[in-house]
Amino acid sequence: MKPCHPSLRSPSCPALPAEVWYHVFGFLSVEDKFSVRASCKSFRKLVDHGSLWRDWWVVLGFLRGKYNSKFWASLRRRKLHSVVVRRCRAKDWKQLAQSLPALTTLVLEHTSDARPDCLHGFPSLKRLAIRNSSTSVLLTAFTVCHPQQLTHLTLCDVTFPAITTGVFISAISQFINLTWLVCHKVGIRAMFAPMIRSILKCLPELKHLSLSTESLIVYPLASTEPLGGDGPPLSSLELRDCASDILPEDAMKLMPGLKSLALFRKLSKEGGGRTSVMWSLKTWLRALPQLSTLVVVRGPPVFTYVASIPASVTRLTLVSGFNTVDVEAVAARVPNLQHFHIDPWPHATQIPKLFPKLKSLKVRLGRIPEKAFLDLHQLQDLEILEVVGSHPHLSELAAKLRTLTKDRVQVVTSHHKRDVLSCSCVCQAY
Repeated sequence: MKPCHPSLRSPSCPALPAEVWYHVFGFLSVEDKFSVRASCKSFRKLVDHGSLWRDWWVVLGFLRGKYNSKFWASLRRRKLHSVVVRRCRAKDWKQLAQSLPALTTLVLEHTSDARPDCLHGFPSLKRLAIRNSSTSVLLTAFTVCHPQQLTHLTLCDVTFPAITTGVFISAISQFINLTWLVCHKVGIRAMFAPMIRSILKCLPELKHLSLSTESLIVYPLASTEPLGGDGPPLSSLELRDCASDILPEDAMKLMPGLKSLALFRKLSKEGGGRTSVMWSLKTWLRALPQLSTLVVVRGPPVFTYVASIPASVTRLTLVSGFNTVDVEAVAARVPNLQHFHIDPWPHATQIPKLFPKLKSLKVRLGRIPEKAFLDLHQLQDLEILEVVGSHPHLSELAAKLRTLTKDRVQVVTSHHKRDVLSCSCVCQAY
């Protein structure tokens, strides 16, 4: 272990090896790191070490002028790789590229005058997101420095120069090695099967696809032959703004290899009843024997499809549409469930008895009786308990649960840090 560098020795910074400080600071939250960093120059140098800022990202806005050289130097010391850029002008793009040329992830929000070649200064770019663009987006092979290097692309609330399926497919086909594609509110009307066939044909490496379905046209399938190109089959599908009969009943026969399916029902402005939105979920699930993750947010009543949930599911999210009897039926279908997000809490339900193999549980504490909350200590494999929303006695209840489990269970309010590419229109849904 290396001794402390002379420049880090000061009355306020004990002469400990730098590695010891990195280990200690690694337990701090981002807010605490900033507080420690502001205490003295020695700690500022230590806290800026790249190992303490992995997966961290920053939001940059240039409306108040340029950032100074010290600001950029601190980001470089932290080895920053992800940036969210808001309302950036041409000269600002130049400064960003000169200051942080090694960026691998860029998120453009509220862009209005970004040039088609504004991303050329980032030769290491692998992940790109464009959201809430006030002008049409022109995606070509010249948009980024190395188009075949791009693996993740997110488009949300953007428009293209021409609103046709052909223009859209032509745009994304420039990035042949994409493994992750999110397209929400892009203004393209297309039929479900031809749309997905075209996407997978030009993106053979695609693993995850997320679409908003309000623009998909319902049309009977001409063929139920599984989709796929020369690469591995699609393994994750996410459908946002689902409505009644938005997809053909046999739609999932096109993707029998799916391991993850997420469905988010569109909220009706008229406030119509949920029971009228039956979907074809029962038939869809029967066609997915390899499914391991299922997310249903504001979906049809659970009793309409519970008998079709594959026993292979180990990760499940249910937000509304169920009662205590439904939860018991779910337990019978997925005996090996390990990760469960359930909202609201089903009253009079014995979660530990129904789902004894749970490793993580996400619940809304405000609706859980104290006894039911503390009974969760009976889950012998439980490691993470994530609490949604606020509760005046959360700290007290968490302490009691930790005592009962001998600190085996970690109670958190936000276990999974949101990825910079995560689309807010989905994150806000659950």
